[in-house]
This record gives sequence, C-alpha cells and structure tokens, in this order.
Amino acid sequence: MENNATTIEMLFEKAEDYTRTTVELVTLNAVDKTADVLSSLLSRLTVSIVFVMFAFLANIGLSLWIGELLDKVYYGFFIVSSAYFLISIMLYIYKDQWLKMPISNFIIVKMLKKS
Repeated sequence: MENNATTIEMLFEKAEDYTRTTVELVTLNAVDKTADVLSSLLSRLTVSIVFVMFAFLANIGLSLWIGELLDKVYYGFFIVSSAYFLISIMLYIYKDQWLKMPISNFIIVKMLKKS
C-alpha cells in the first residue's frame, strides 16, 4: 500500500512540475512575441519620424520656392497645403485598405512567426 501511495505522490509531483514548466514556457513565449512586435513597431516609428522631419523641411522649401515663382510667398503654402488636403481625403477614404490591413497583417505575422 505504501508503494502505491509513493507512486501517486510522485505522479502528482511530476504533474505539478510539468504544469509549472508549461506555464513558464507560455509566459516566456508571450514575452518574446511582445518584445518582437514592439521592437519592430518602434524601429519603424523611429524611421517614420526621421522621414517626417525630412518631408516637413522639404515642404517648407517647396512652398517657399513655389511662392517665389508666383511672386507671393503665401501662394506656395496654399498650394502645398491643398495638395496635402487632397492626400488626406484619399487616406481617409482608403484607410482600411492602405493603413489598417497592412498594419494588422504585420502584427499577425510577427505574433505567429516561429522563432
């Protein structure tokens, strides 16, 4: 009888160890995936910020140049801002196709990627 009780205790201990190990593995996998997604998004965000700064300065230069060609500086700013207004309308209309779906697909691919 004592041998049978010892076997059952060993079985419970092994089951407990297995459960602890499985929970730890799931936790580590979740941390790995989260870190991968966040690092990818932050690196893309950094590149985007640098590009936006470049585009901002280039647009000021373009506005000044167009304004100089039209003999009124503010005309250049109106023309460039009108172009951005048209772009923003297009982005609003196609935001699901051009923005939401690619970002969602990127996150899903990163989360489901095998290490």
